[in-house]
Amino acid sequence: MKLWGGRFLGQTEKLLEEFNNSLPFDYRLFEEDIQGSIAHAQMLTSVGILSQEEGEKIVSALKEIKTEVNQGELQFDFTIEDIHTQIEYWLIKKIGDTGKKLHTARSRNDQVATDLRLFTKKSLQKTASLTIELIKTLIELGIEHSETVVPGYTHLQRAQPIVYGHQLLAYGEMFYRDLERLTETYKRADVLPLGSGALAGVPYPIDREYTKELLGFSKISTNSIDAVSDRDFVCDYLYNCSMIMVHLSRLAEELIIYSSFEFGFVELSDGFSTGSSIMPQKKNPDVPELIRGKTPRVAGHLQALLMILKGLPLSYNKDLQEDKEALFDAVDNTHICLEITTPLLKSMTVNIDKMSKASRIGYLNATDLADALVEKGVAFREAHKIVGEIVQLGLSLNKEITEISIDKLKQISPLIDEEMIGALDPLSCVKRRNIPGGTGPNQVIEGAENLKKRLVPFNEFWYKKGSSK
Repeated sequence: MKLWGGRFLGQTEKLLEEFNNSLPFDYRLFEEDIQGSIAHAQMLTSVGILSQEEGEKIVSALKEIKTEVNQGELQFDFTIEDIHTQIEYWLIKKIGDTGKKLHTARSRNDQVATDLRLFTKKSLQKTASLTIELIKTLIELGIEHSETVVPGYTHLQRAQPIVYGHQLLAYGEMFYRDLERLTETYKRADVLPLGSGALAGVPYPIDREYTKELLGFSKISTNSIDAVSDRDFVCDYLYNCSMIMVHLSRLAEELIIYSSFEFGFVELSDGFSTGSSIMPQKKNPDVPELIRGKTPRVAGHLQALLMILKGLPLSYNKDLQEDKEALFDAVDNTHICLEITTPLLKSMTVNIDKMSKASRIGYLNATDLADALVEKGVAFREAHKIVGEIVQLGLSLNKEITEISIDKLKQISPLIDEEMIGALDPLSCVKRRNIPGGTGPNQVIEGAENLKKRLVPFNEFWYKKGSSK
């Protein structure tokens, strides 16, 4: 069955039919396509283009088709061109010529744009929900580890002591920004293109506002040419997925490093680890490794769609068929990675003692000693030089700053005293950073509570979107 065969005399080549066929992937839009078709039929009935009997017959048949597909009673015929043709074929088979009237006042161009927006809106709800759950987990762990001291790193070199809760909440902030972007993307996707026709609008007295209400969109498109060719909202969503995956990948990288024998800061649970087929002792961090490996795949889909769009003249072009596989794969991988990260974090063991011991090695308290000298009136640049010399001395003696005798320290700076050195333990160092946004335990707890409050409006926004379906 074809929706466009009247103009053609010859048969299309089998190779072209295979090349042109999108049903093997756009079948995933069958619920959205039926949803849009039901609304379209109800609108056509309301304006008198379909009779009441015709409209009810079409709507009833479409609902039956949806049920039969979900129950496995109807199977997709992947030789059919696309999901729109498949559903129209089933509809006509059920109710005859009345089914042929459904396509009045619409094109596959505005139909697929509507399907894609419905899919995007529904998928965004799940992405946001999974992101919120991950942020809540990071908040809980942040509070739990608000006094768990661990080395902080720059350039992957030990830098200053921090608390692990502060580090986990850094990811909470990343995913919070992702949540903000998801919310903005939803608003831009929440525009109804149906009624735009192929590109020029339609000559029938349709009621687009009624269709908008039936499908739960907040507004209708204002330019029919743009409506059928716009995929900005897909790019937005792919960018959202790419950033979420980048943030997940950064977290995954740290978990891989921290769970290594050399670090041993965390241990991933057996339930989220795998072993080796040859080395009995191995416990491999496959989950974070797969997250790290899937990240470029998702980001690649964004780049692919940008390159598809960059050379397209207005309005619709068949190139846009390529948007769906990119979107579906990116969304699927982002969802599974978000979904698995939350229990991965909840079930891991944090080796607090090992973190604490590590924070005492590597001169992480050097900056604090420089700050203490500044409090005694030494210019910071001079204090920096003094402590640099002390570190050099420690390296030559194979001792930490707190292990060097006071006499040797005073030879470098007579201002150094035992009280100053006694305040260089890691927990004291982090507690001194008691400023908003700092790693001080009180500030970490306050930051966690603040993040929890900032989640409230997003919880409400996405709850309303989910309950209004």
